[in-house]
Amino acid sequence: MFSFFYLLIGSIFYIVSLPFLFFLSFRKKYKDSIPARFFLKNNPPFEEGDIHFHTCSYGEAKAIKPLADRFKTKRLNFSAITQTGFSVLHEYSQNVRYLPFEIFLPKWSSKQKVLIVVEAELWYMLFFVAKQKGSRTFLINARVSSRSYPKYLKFKWVYKKIFQNIDSVYAQSFEDAKRLARLGAKNIKVSGNIKFLNIQPATKSYQKEYPLVVTAASTHEGEEEGIVKAYLELKSVENAQLIVVPRHPERFEKVAQLLEDEAKKQNLSFSRFSMSQAFSSDIVLVDCMGELINIYKMSDIVILGGAFVEIGGHNALEAAQFNCKIISGPHYFNQVDIFNAIEGIEITELDSLSETLLNYRAIKKSKIEFKATIDELVEEIESVL
Repeated sequence: MFSFFYLLIGSIFYIVSLPFLFFLSFRKKYKDSIPARFFLKNNPPFEEGDIHFHTCSYGEAKAIKPLADRFKTKRLNFSAITQTGFSVLHEYSQNVRYLPFEIFLPKWSSKQKVLIVVEAELWYMLFFVAKQKGSRTFLINARVSSRSYPKYLKFKWVYKKIFQNIDSVYAQSFEDAKRLARLGAKNIKVSGNIKFLNIQPATKSYQKEYPLVVTAASTHEGEEEGIVKAYLELKSVENAQLIVVPRHPERFEKVAQLLEDEAKKQNLSFSRFSMSQAFSSDIVLVDCMGELINIYKMSDIVILGGAFVEIGGHNALEAAQFNCKIISGPHYFNQVDIFNAIEGIEITELDSLSETLLNYRAIKKSKIEFKATIDELVEEIESVL
C-alpha cells in the first residue's frame, strides 16, 4: 500500500511539474539531465548486470572510482543525477544513464545482483524496485549532516520505509551511524569517508608568475565580492595574485564582469584563462573545467568557497595534498568529516576574511590525517557476486 500511494503522489507531482520541467530543460545546465530523467529521452534501461552504482553528482562520482576499479572485470552499470556526475562516470564506462524520476523506475530498472548507492541518495523506489528484482542493496559513504538531521527526523516514518529495503549501510562516521540508526537503518558499519581514497593528483604544472598566489576555489553567488575585497587589501601590501575558479560554469560571465570591473578600478591586470592559457595577470578567472587541481599545485593560499554562504562547503582534500594554507567559511556542514581530518584549515566569516588573509603567515600549512577503508565492503559485495 505504501508503494502504491508513493507512486500516486509522485505521479501527481510529476504532472503538476511538467510545464516547469519543460522550460527548465532549455537551460544549459539541465539540457541533458531533465529530458533523460523526466521524459526518458535517450535513456534506455540497463542490460542485466552485476553491480549498479548510483551517485548524485561530481564529488560522489569521483569518490567511487577506487571501488569500481576493484570490480572492473564485472558487468558494471552507473547512474547519476547531474550532468557533471554523468560526465565523470563516462570516464569509467559507456554503461552510464541518468537515473529517471521515481515513477518510471518500476518499468525502467533491470535486474542487477548488487545496487550500490552513494551518500544521501535515499530514493524509495530505487531501493524498493531493486529488492523486488532480487538485488542486494548497499548505501555507502552514508552521511546525515547536523544541519539536515532535524529535517530527516520530521519524515522519520518515510525513511524507515526506505531503510527496510537497504541491506547494508556503510557510514562515514560514528555520529552519522547513530543518526542513520535512529532513522531506521540496520546493519550499519563505519568505514570512513571514501573520498579519502581517491584524491585526484595534478595532471600538469604551471609556472608561478607571482611570489604569492591566492586561489578562490569553488566560489558561489555572494562570495566573490568579499573575496575580492580581502584580496585588494592584501594586494596593497603584498605582490599577490588572485585566481578565481567559480563552482558553476553558468556563472562564468557574471563573475568575469565583476572581476574585470574591480581590476579596472584598481588599475590591475585581468585575464580569462580560456583566452590566455596563462597566469600572468593580477586577477585571473579560470572559466573552464578540470584545471582546479593543477591550480592548487601552484597556490600558496586557497580560499575555499561554498562555506561563506550556506551551501555546505566543498572538499578540501585536493588542496590539502599540496599543503596549501586553506581558509574557508563556517558553513561547511556537508564536509565536517573531511574538515576534521585536515589539520590547519582556518575558519572565518566573510566579513573577517580581510583580516585573516592579511595575517596569512600565522596560518599553518594544511596536512591530511585520515583513515578510510573499503575492504569490508568489497568482501561483502564479493560474497553476493
